[in-house]
Amino acid sequence: MVPTVRPISADEHRAFIAAQPWASFLQTPAWATVKSEWRGESLGWYDGERLVGAGLVLYRKLPRLARYLAYLPEGPVLDWASEDLGDWLSPMTEHLKKQGAFGVRMGPPVVTRRWSADQVKAGIADDSVRSLTEVAPLVRSAIGARVVQQLEALGWRRQVAEGGFAAGQPQYTFVIPLVDDDGARRTEDDVLAGMNQLWRRNIRKADKAGVVISTGSAEDLKAFHDLYVHTAERDHFTPRPLTYFETMYDALVAEDPGRITLWLAHHEGDLVGATLAVRVGRHAWYSYGASSTDKREVRGSNAVQWAMIRDAIAQGAEVYDLRGITDTLDADDPHIGLIQFKTGTGGEAVETVGEWDLPLNRTLYKGFALYLNRRSLIPGRR
Repeated sequence: MVPTVRPISADEHRAFIAAQPWASFLQTPAWATVKSEWRGESLGWYDGERLVGAGLVLYRKLPRLARYLAYLPEGPVLDWASEDLGDWLSPMTEHLKKQGAFGVRMGPPVVTRRWSADQVKAGIADDSVRSLTEVAPLVRSAIGARVVQQLEALGWRRQVAEGGFAAGQPQYTFVIPLVDDDGARRTEDDVLAGMNQLWRRNIRKADKAGVVISTGSAEDLKAFHDLYVHTAERDHFTPRPLTYFETMYDALVAEDPGRITLWLAHHEGDLVGATLAVRVGRHAWYSYGASSTDKREVRGSNAVQWAMIRDAIAQGAEVYDLRGITDTLDADDPHIGLIQFKTGTGGEAVETVGEWDLPLNRTLYKGFALYLNRRSLIPGRR
């Protein structure tokens, strides 16, 4: 089968995503609304008249030129196990070239390796180990290896991560499987038993301290954002504006009322933790989080995470995704605390094939690479 590619409507795109067990929320039509500084287009792959694949393309215009970078974050959604990916990707790149794209960037949602929480912890404890890549994985994916080989043969260029993160979406994530290897669903007790002693103790501590977990609405986004800005100042990162979260919340709710949920953790009336969770099909994500420096001893962050995990189980999700980690296992690395926090949940570290570029106009693409050194053009990590 050699599919054809053509634009599809947002409704057609939504219907296709709804029928898929696995698709990133970054590949939903609503995400084009969130990334308003980009022009969005829904593409469909057809076998005859049957829609067999879909992708959200975000076009970003170069300064002073009517030429674009075409970006498919964590997509497209197609048959990545195909023996000949050229049959799927060539018609896409031809279409994008006609739209004025000088280059294409995509992030195939394909796993290459997995490591258990115990392997990650052992790597951190071993002074001779500096990176996750130095630890023998629990699982190697034959499909992932084949995708990498095919992309290289087709002229795509792997984006090299800086500081453990790629230019756009993270190549390494930490997830909690909510089904066993034999497909049996894990219960709350199963997941809790898989957590380390510190996580279980902190969940109990939050409960005994009287931390109250609730879900909020759009009206509560201001309170979330205030706490998020406080977190950014404490942890030294640049916060997104409130308008970004308002747009994100409204766009995802409009697409599906259950797509995004705002979770709030209060202690004696004080907001001590707040998170945004997203769900598409069988996949649930922890998207953004904030926590108070005061009252950290009541463990609101652990409490709200546990509430989101329980909700994911109740909703039938098969994966709870804590999103990005770096590949560092160096105990002196500033990112190690985040990895240890996520590893305590007892899940798995996952490596995907990462993000890949295909230059369509080499001169403009080279200029684009230089431009990236001066200013961020890719919508980093969501």
